Amino acid sequence: MNEQKENSIFSQNKNKSIIEQVMYIIFLLCSLVAIIAVFAITIYMIVSGTPAIFKVGIKEMLFNPVWKPTAEIPSFGIAYIILTSIIGTFLSIIIGVPIGILTAVFLSDIANKKVYIFIKPCIELLAGIPSIIYGLFGILIINPLIYKLELFIFKNDPNHQFTGGANLLAAILVLAIMILPTVINVSETALKSVPTSLKQASLALGATYIQTIFKVCIPVAKSGIITAVVLGIGRAIGEAMAIVLVSGNSVNLPLPFNSVRFLTTGIVSEMSYSSGLHRQALFTIGLVLFIFIMVINIVISRILKKGDK
Repeated sequence: MNEQKENSIFSQNKNKSIIEQVMYIIFLLCSLVAIIAVFAITIYMIVSGTPAIFKVGIKEMLFNPVWKPTAEIPSFGIAYIILTSIIGTFLSIIIGVPIGILTAVFLSDIANKKVYIFIKPCIELLAGIPSIIYGLFGILIINPLIYKLELFIFKNDPNHQFTGGANLLAAILVLAIMILPTVINVSETALKSVPTSLKQASLALGATYIQTIFKVCIPVAKSGIITAVVLGIGRAIGEAMAIVLVSGNSVNLPLPFNSVRFLTTGIVSEMSYSSGLHRQALFTIGLVLFIFIMVINIVISRILKKGDK
């Protein structure tokens, strides 16, 4: 009887060992696929994006504001395009992140159950809306409102070129709306993970509920909130379809009421008919965008590690 039990235990342990080895191999393969994909994309972007830099010159390409790839004497300057992406992304983050974090605080610590049940599905629905729908919303709602503002501000300026509301300001507002669900959902998860004992200790020491939220909950959830900001930046800087509809898609100095072009919209709008050096220059724009995202991820990772220390 004892021998049968021992054999049964031995066989169970052996089966568990085999299952664990199989799962280890599966997890390892999945990790390798992810690593290989990153390296493959990196190598592909470098190989495809560098030829135009060598032909045009890195100084001419990165610091020249004139983009006329199909002119008789072509020019491949992307300075204004880069500047537009930086300014547009930065301002959309400035607008969207505080709103997103405060909404997450409301959902995680303030809203009652009935309000939460109503608002949470709305935010999840906002996350599932396709980019093109945001673009249509911008064309139908945001652009006309900005055009009215533009008429009010520049009605006595004969030199102003009206854009019909399709400008940098419209693109910033659309991007700010688009990053909200990402920032809210990730920040809310981070805030809900804050131990209840810390909140109770803060309240017991005489802090108000609002002081507890801003002095205890948000600092403890800082790493998760920073992750939400990083994901929001990635969404903003990588968006194309919505922005191409509301920004005007012209290469200009990125002023609020100027029609502008982002890095992503430049690729989308011209890739279909480009060839030769023009096509290589578009891949260079993609390489610049890829480098931006990599630098942002590295910088935020460093900040998180310093914060943990």
